[in-house]
Order: sequence, then C-alpha cells, then structure tokens
Amino acid sequence: MKKSISQIIVLLLIFVITEISQTGCANMIPPSGGAKDTIPPTLLTAVPKDSSINIKGNKIVLTFNEYIEVKDVTNNLIVSPLPKNNPVVDYKLKTITIKLRDSLEPNTTYSFNFGNSIVDVNESNPAQNFTYVFSTGNEIDNYTFSGKVILAETGAIDSSLIVVLYNNTNADAVLKEKPRYITKVKGDGSFSFHHLPNGVFALYAMPNDYAKKYDDSTKLFAFADSLIHINSTTNEIVLYAYQEAKQAEKPSTTTVVKSKNDTEKSKQIKFSTSLDAGKQDILSNQLSLNFITPLVNLDSSKILLTDTNNLQLTNYSISTNTNKTKIFISTEWKENTPYQLQLSKQAFTDSLGNTLTKNDTIKFWTKQTSDYGAVKIRFNNLDTTKHPVLLIYKQSELIESIKITEKELSKKLFKPGEYELKILLDKNNNGIWDAGNYTKKLQPEIVYILNKKLVIRANWDNESEITLK
Repeated sequence: MKKSISQIIVLLLIFVITEISQTGCANMIPPSGGAKDTIPPTLLTAVPKDSSINIKGNKIVLTFNEYIEVKDVTNNLIVSPLPKNNPVVDYKLKTITIKLRDSLEPNTTYSFNFGNSIVDVNESNPAQNFTYVFSTGNEIDNYTFSGKVILAETGAIDSSLIVVLYNNTNADAVLKEKPRYITKVKGDGSFSFHHLPNGVFALYAMPNDYAKKYDDSTKLFAFADSLIHINSTTNEIVLYAYQEAKQAEKPSTTTVVKSKNDTEKSKQIKFSTSLDAGKQDILSNQLSLNFITPLVNLDSSKILLTDTNNLQLTNYSISTNTNKTKIFISTEWKENTPYQLQLSKQAFTDSLGNTLTKNDTIKFWTKQTSDYGAVKIRFNNLDTTKHPVLLIYKQSELIESIKITEKELSKKLFKPGEYELKILLDKNNNGIWDAGNYTKKLQPEIVYILNKKLVIRANWDNESEITLK
C-alpha cells in the first residue's frame, strides 16, 4: 500500500512538471503591442503633505504611483532658500526620502524643485518641474519674479548660468557669500523664481559652479542696477552678462612621437594661404601664409612679391602675428592683376626644424570688381546718440564693423555670401564692445542680434531695410 501511494505521488509530480513546462513560461511573458507609456509619475502621498504649514521636522517622504528613479539629483535639485548643507536624497521603488541637514528657519517657505530629474523606471517619462513646498510659518509665500539673461557681447543665450537673489543687499555680499535663492536660466534665456517672500533683494547672474559667488573676473557675471522689491507688482528685468577679463589661453602641451620615416616626410614645411580659389581679395590689403607649427626663423628678404616678369615690387611689407603662425604680405592690390610670391627655401623654419625643400613660387590673380556686390542698407528708428555699430558676421566670425551715423549705409564692393547682422550700442564711441565693471557699477555695452540676414550676390545691387529697436 505504501508503494502504491509513492507511485501515485511520483505520477502527480510528473503531471505537474509537464503542465508547468507547457504553460508556465508563456504566462510570464507580458502581452505585446499596445500604446507606449508616456504618462509621467504622479505623486500619491507626501509626508508632510505638499504645501503644509507650521512644519518642524527634518524628514520628507514622497510616494509616487509607479516605480521611479532620480537622475543626477546633485545638479538638478534646487532647494530654496539655498541650504548651508545639501539635504540627503534617497529613492527606492516608488518612494523618495529627503533628510534635511540644516535646522529649519522660522516663518520660512521651503521649496524643492527637482526639475525633470524624477522619471519612471520603464520609459523615463519625467515628472516635469516637480516641486514640493512647505512652510515653517502660518502661510506659504507665493510671490514670483521672472526675467531674462542675455550675453552682452554677442546677444546670445547661455543656459548654463543661474540667477541669484541676495537678501544681504550690501555690494560686497556677492563677493563673499552664497545667495539666498537661486534659479536656472532656460534655453531661451528666461528665468523664474517662485514662492518668494515679500522683501528687497540684490539680483545677479553667474555660472552654476560650486562657489556660487562672484570670485573670478573671467567668469560670466551680470548685476541689476537697482535692488529688486519682491511684491505683487514686481516687473520683469533683463540682465546682461559679461566677462570683465578674458581667460588666458593655455599653451598646448601635446607631445607627438614620430618614427624615423615620419620625420623624414615632415621635413617639408606645410602652410596654407588666404587666397580664395587662387585669387586675392582686393578689399583686404593682406595675403597671409598660415602655418600649423610656429616659426622660429623668418628671413623676409627671401620672400619676394613680383609681377609676372619676375620684377620685384616695392610697395609691400612683410610681418607676422604674435605667435608666429602667420606671415602677412601687405600692399594695395590692383584689380584683376597677376602677381607672384617667390619663396626661397631659406625663407623660414618652424619649431620642428622644417623648411621648404626647394624654392617655391605662388602665382595668383587679384579679383575684379564684378566679383563683388554693391550693398545699400536703410535703417529705421536710428538713434545716433547711442553710437550704433553694425557688426557683420559670417559663420560666427566677425567680418566687419561699421559705425552707423546716417539712415542709409552704402558700400560699392562687398564679398558675396550670407551674413548675420548685429548692432552694438557703443556707449563710449570707441568702435568696439566694452565689458562691464561691477566695482564701478558700470554695465557692459549691449549687442543685439538682428533677425534679418544680409545676402550679397556678386555683380548685383543688393538692398536691405533694417528696423532698430
């Protein structure tokens, strides 16, 4: 009888295992197809509740409706007011836990803006600009303040900057202390503060670095001319950021190890010219030879500018730039004229000891006036008291700057192409952009980007109309 029961048990086990092998795995596969999950995580509960008042604890627990993760909380979470010690943020499954390391201030509204860092686990859908708020007083502060930050020198936007408010309104506070409130600059240059108290603040913009104070004149920086009164009627403001001093370029420390064959091949010095399709621009009095490796020796007597009969011209000069990577041959070029630039193999040597292996002659023509277009620009709303300067760019390179003194600007010869236009308001009328100076409370000069491009066609009268702000 015992043997029969054992046999029955064995048969039952075999039957169960067979059923699992046939059906069990299929049941574990989720159904395919269907719409993709695009719904972000939603807050279910918060302890303390969101927007609570009279809070005294130091721990916050946020629970969401699905499994979540928090991405790069160090760079994304903005706590207001700015704490002395950053809170500890942990997440697990559907819960985020925030542990405060600072004592809470009385009658203060605290906000925790996670940006887009809270996402669901499956599809990384962000809970956009998720913010949790509470107050240690009897009410939640709800004043807002917004504006925009523009780079004064270029008119462009830098969304890596932050905007800060100081309740210590002394002029040197920004040099020594961290701010009271911070917010990030968005992609369009705009910024917004929320849950601010009624009060008076000093306003600045600066890089989002660890120091969060103006401790380096090579950093981008902006300041408001007057204190900001936060209330229900606070107007928007535009800040113009500048670098008071430029960062010095670090010399290259790259070392290239060459084989014997490579060294032999590189004995021939390599350079390019500024010629455009083999032609010299008659609007520029310089022809340049451009070297990758700096020169250590230059014998200008071995560089000759001649006509096609090999007769040396007399009205030209030869010079170099400061780091000896360019040689300039300068003269007043004649239109549609052939020239020769004769280079002796002893003319120059670079820092690797490379020279010309033989004498070389560069033959070229100058352009003719029909290679250029005439341009006429009419300006509306021109205020010459602001000393406007037209800045003409091609592929982010400044091609020309022209002081605007009349309502119409004409040039008979202009190189064909498409150009971006900007306007510099040159306060000191020196023809160049000048940075600000916080110590002297001097704002930078402002450059505006014009929405209209300048398109020049060769051998054509090109007319355009620009309306200034």
